Amino acid sequence: MKVTINIECDPVEARTFLGLPDVSGLNDHLVNEMKKRMDTNMAALAPDELMKSWMSFGTGATEQFRKLMTAAASGSAFGTKPPE
Repeated sequence: MKVTINIECDPVEARTFLGLPDVSGLNDHLVNEMKKRMDTNMAALAPDELMKSWMSFGTGATEQFRKLMTAAASGSAFGTKPPE
């Protein structure tokens, strides 16, 4: 025996029927808070701010890379001496 039941209701009616809480107010608050934080952080995406952070990282990274290559060339990075 097969029984098919079709229920037509919107999400609010289904939530009420199942006894679930209405979280639409909380969802609206969360979305608004996310919008505010995104707007606040948009300044970090400005090209001049990105270049400042990249350049400050770039000088340190360049120096570390040079030290790594110097150590590798001298063999000290691997604990061995280069052949003489």
